[in-house]
Amino acid sequence: MRLVNFRHHNQAHIGAQVVTQDGRFILDLNHALPDLPSDLGALLEAGASALERAREASTQADETALIPESSVTLLPPIRRPGKIICMGYNYRGHTAAGSADVPAYPNMFCKTANTIIGPQQLIILPHVSQQVDYEAELAVIIGTRGQAIPESDALQHVAGYSIFNDVSARDYQSRSSQWLLGKSFDTFGPLGPALVTIDEVPDPHDLDLELTVNGVPGQRANTRDMIFRIPFLLAYLSQVMTLDPGDIIATGTPSKLPEAAQLQRFLQSGDVVSITIEKLGTLTNPLVESGRR
Repeated sequence: MRLVNFRHHNQAHIGAQVVTQDGRFILDLNHALPDLPSDLGALLEAGASALERAREASTQADETALIPESSVTLLPPIRRPGKIICMGYNYRGHTAAGSADVPAYPNMFCKTANTIIGPQQLIILPHVSQQVDYEAELAVIIGTRGQAIPESDALQHVAGYSIFNDVSARDYQSRSSQWLLGKSFDTFGPLGPALVTIDEVPDPHDLDLELTVNGVPGQRANTRDMIFRIPFLLAYLSQVMTLDPGDIIATGTPSKLPEAAQLQRFLQSGDVVSITIEKLGTLTNPLVESGRR
């Protein structure tokens, strides 16, 4: 399933993206099953049985539950995550200056929930930073609570995957050894367009990824280039903290393409950033200066 949070006629619903010969539609799961939660985070909290009911509804609902995708507003698939844990330097070729190519342990940091926005929502460029940059990432969405998870069982705790842009203010990020402030400006966490359930992605470590700015490629890689893979990351993290439904684990970003790195160009008002990950779709967000929303 390709699950979404969406707004239609000023009401929030959960749905499933559907493509037919007539176009792209959203299947309104709350229309099909009115007692389902109207938020994907709440659906995950309700457990596996609620997710299975949503799956059944997606296969049984009639055409009255279909809404043209162009007539709805897609929201972030997880609107209020309890945790956003990000990986630094987790792709081969994208390492800290002077470090070994393969670190001994994952480099992890937090990003705050105020950053989360959905597809087509505006990334706001703060007046206090002149070095706002992009980072295309595969996001893992936790579906089942777990603590001290064995690596062999880790994927059983995953609801699905999404696309994440770890927008970063490099000048703030470089002011100290802690990256939190440079990563946590409002709107610096675009997520979407959907939560693609784990059964739709047989191998999350073999997905092509590309980011463009105004149509010009900035990053291009495959998730096979991750240094630390998803089962290890979840097992390692859960030794320290309980992973809860709706938590977001961003798995790191590849290096910029050489031609993009040579430009040394930061994001500007009017830019449009798009990230495409195989099997997950495309996440697009325009940028605008603070105060010009």
